Amino acid sequence: MRAETQNTVAEIEKSLELLAQRMNHETAQHRLEEFNARVEDPNLWDDPDAAQKLMRERQMLVDALETYEAIKRDLNDNVELIELGEMEEDEEVVAEAEAALKALHENAAKKELEALLNGEADGNDTFLEINAGAGGTEACDWAQMLQRMYVRWAEKRGYKVELQSEEAGSEAGIKSCAYKISGPNAYGWLKSESGVHRLVRISPFGKGTRETSFASVWVYPVVDDNIEIEVNPSDIRIDTYRSSGAGGQHVNTTDSAVRITHHPTGIVVTSSEKSQHQNRDIAMKALKSRLYQLELDKRNAAINEAHESKGSAGWGNQIRSYVLQPYQMVKDLRTEHETSDTKGVLDGDLDGFMAATLAMNASGKSRADAQNDG
Repeated sequence: MRAETQNTVAEIEKSLELLAQRMNHETAQHRLEEFNARVEDPNLWDDPDAAQKLMRERQMLVDALETYEAIKRDLNDNVELIELGEMEEDEEVVAEAEAALKALHENAAKKELEALLNGEADGNDTFLEINAGAGGTEACDWAQMLQRMYVRWAEKRGYKVELQSEEAGSEAGIKSCAYKISGPNAYGWLKSESGVHRLVRISPFGKGTRETSFASVWVYPVVDDNIEIEVNPSDIRIDTYRSSGAGGQHVNTTDSAVRITHHPTGIVVTSSEKSQHQNRDIAMKALKSRLYQLELDKRNAAINEAHESKGSAGWGNQIRSYVLQPYQMVKDLRTEHETSDTKGVLDGDLDGFMAATLAMNASGKSRADAQNDG
């Protein structure tokens, strides 16, 4: 076997070791049997929230086991093919198996990164907020472009996307929006997107000049019911108001919007569904999730640094730049990851940027370290 192929095999084996460690492979089958026994309990769905949590945890374990076994099986099969091809001097068989190993290496590396999503809330659903920053109408249009980008990214992954609130811009675009995004590791993937995003382009509003716009993105996890977050009623103010928009698929029109203000932290959350009771419930869950995020920040220096470095949506605070003119380039300023496929990124191809940040966090590098290394 050629040295290059041997190195590929060794890298895949390392990925398998990490995958086994992350899911505690020695006890995984026993835990799956316990999950299966609980799933068969006829009273399981008496508590729908607990049942859904159990089903999600079970599915994550099933997926981890299937991924590990599939990679291990494909590795062994292709190594055997190479050995057989070399014995029979069949270069075509060897070449096909080596190509398959390279593809397997890429897939194993991707699954290895996903296995790093083992933070306290990484597996949770997430809230995503976008706010237009410096740049007026240009910034509102940019915020709407980001809205489309993240919705497309989530839909490509098969995640459930629910609009929580939206405020239209005075002339174009949006001033702000908030979503709940549900799916495996939704928070773990999206948390790296918190920060200021900067756009450079020729103005589409008749100016013909090159404009720089900013928008901020904030991601925080949906709090599980088993995580206790106490909110003192005297610390909050609940306002109800009429909320209406210009219409369209992303805009709700209702007389029962709810805004909750948390005085100690200054956090403000809103919801504008059709039911006022539903709005109160959604807004309180969002508030608890924001408060939980603050607690996560205190315990997790990397996440804390990311939020502190976000700053105001303007010059000097951006985590990523999207340049459409005079050249095409999207570059993350933390990891130095970049691509000239700006259209693909704006259509939701964000996995490369998220994976680069995951790898950076796993290596222990700070944002400043990554920038100095670049």
